Amino acid sequence: MNEELQALQDKIVVMLRTCYDPEIPVNIYDLGMIYDVDIDENNNVTIEMTFTSPACPAADFILMDVQMKVESIEEVNSVNLNLTFDPPWDQSMMSEEAMLELGML
Repeated sequence: MNEELQALQDKIVVMLRTCYDPEIPVNIYDLGMIYDVDIDENNNVTIEMTFTSPACPAADFILMDVQMKVESIEEVNSVNLNLTFDPPWDQSMMSEEAMLELGML
């Protein structure tokens, strides 16, 4: 990945860390809900993500929050969100920081 794409990737991660599931006091990136962030040569961003549960009551809110925040980055041309439940989310996907914040360490 070249320096410009890496810088944009870093900005996207910073922005994703401002997105929260309203029921969990940890951002969705550290919760492990973001599986992949792909940026093409035209700065179109594709984010593969999941929810902690397929029946997540905050799903629409979270998707809209991710879409709006990542689109707000000046260099981003467009954002495509791919929602998947394969593999299903589990607690092992959380960062150590998330586990610590939730009292699991």
